[in-house]
This record gives sequence, C-alpha cells and structure tokens, in this order.
Amino acid sequence: MRYSSQVKPISYLKANAAEVLLQLAARREPLVITQNGEAKAVLQDVASYEETQETLALLKILALGNQDIEAGRVKPAGDVVARLKAKRAD
Repeated sequence: MRYSSQVKPISYLKANAAEVLLQLAARREPLVITQNGEAKAVLQDVASYEETQETLALLKILALGNQDIEAGRVKPAGDVVARLKAKRAD
C-alpha cells in the first residue's frame, strides 16, 4: 500500500488536529507527517495500531517456532500429548 496520498505537513496537523483524528478513525489508513519536506512521523488510529501489534506478535511467534525447528528443538506431538495427559492425571 502506498501512502503518498496520505502525506501532510506538520502545520496541517497543528491546524486540523480534530479533523485528522476523525479521518484516521474513518479511513483506517496511516498519515505521514512531514517537517521541512521530510517524513518525520506516522499517525495511526488506535484500532489499526493494536491490530498491527497483534500481527507482529504472531509473526514473532512463527519466527521463533521456525528457529526451533531449524535448531532441532522439536518433539513428536504424541510425546507431548502423553506428557500433558500424565500431568493432568496427577
């Protein structure tokens, strides 16, 4: 996704903060804020931010799992199930 249409100078943000927040929530697209012609920050609505953080957490879990597989830190599923059943019986 390109954000070139969602770029505003910091002066626009200062003058239209309430409107910007409403648009962020409605569009669910981030807004790039520039200062002196350079991108300096990205504004995002809270719901989108939380979704992004959850997605990153899931991707990290997958990456860690792949590292475990590559390093040979795996056990047969049957062994794990048997161990869990044994713990539950105690």
